[in-house]
Amino acid sequence: MTPTPERFALPLDAAAHLSEAAFARPLCMSVAHDADEQARNLHGWHQTYDQLSAGRFTGTLVELFLDRMTVFRETTSHALRQTCEVKSDAYWFGIPLCEGGTGRIDGQPVDEDALVCRPGGVEFELLTPARYEFFGIVVKGEVLRGYAAEVEHLGFAQRVDVAPVMPIGAARKARLVASLRAILDESARRGAPPSAFMRNQLQSSVLAALFDLCSPDDRHDIESIRPSTYRRRLAIVSDARDYAMAHRDRPIGVPELCEQLHVSRRTLQYCFQEVTGLAPAAYLRAIRLNGARRDLSAAARVAGQAPSVQDVACAWGFWHFSQFSADYRRLFGLRPTDTLTSSAA
Repeated sequence: MTPTPERFALPLDAAAHLSEAAFARPLCMSVAHDADEQARNLHGWHQTYDQLSAGRFTGTLVELFLDRMTVFRETTSHALRQTCEVKSDAYWFGIPLCEGGTGRIDGQPVDEDALVCRPGGVEFELLTPARYEFFGIVVKGEVLRGYAAEVEHLGFAQRVDVAPVMPIGAARKARLVASLRAILDESARRGAPPSAFMRNQLQSSVLAALFDLCSPDDRHDIESIRPSTYRRRLAIVSDARDYAMAHRDRPIGVPELCEQLHVSRRTLQYCFQEVTGLAPAAYLRAIRLNGARRDLSAAARVAGQAPSVQDVACAWGFWHFSQFSADYRRLFGLRPTDTLTSSAA
């Protein structure tokens, strides 16, 4: 039995800008000892690297190819001039870590609290100092536009054409880097392609992070829900809970809730925070865990009819059994099997 993917997904041909070799290997890792080799290793780009500082070059690259985006990490040992162009109707977001100094994009300095962005089909120049580490995200334009309209209710994609450098604050930048590093490290550790559900979760979390960082500040969104009554916010939370319970055999993501309830992600988050004190995903996960606990407890008391823990977990949309067990123990202080045995006693 396979979990149903989220509605906010791309047709398979939407990622056709990636090579077949890239899809055959969802995670690619490479080491280069020449700047030209480093440039060739990055999939889906037209680019040239010129080495500017003396010495033996070393570069590393880790690329994770998902359905709707590519996430990568690049390190380069020496100062470079890079002329780069991503494929048309895509957007590139670069998050640099500037240990060796400040980089520049088309002549503009990139400070420690900033990320950079360029649309596809437009050549740009990067000047990077020695000991440079870069996290990159390449997303199809239709994905950004669809996510902006269906989840964020913002015209985000139109803004990025004119903003090559985006100051986002050091703390928020550090959180994004930590999240991307964890995604790539975990993918490398697993050594296997992520499941369809996990790909959806990863991509939704990356898109949400980008919109949090690059969208206008929160004041407009706060004002837009302030006239709403508490009853309205309570109704949004209740509708979200009812929808999740009606589809309890699969985890419901925030993008799907936004589409179903016709609210933006920020409005949904504000409502849940005010009504429950929790983020939507955390609250709904706790509701499902409680449902699983009640089913385990009730089934254990029926002689000869107790289901397996895994059956109950799947019935409540928990497809990764080890994660279910960890979440269950964190919430209730005991293992799922402990509930079965203690209730049956």
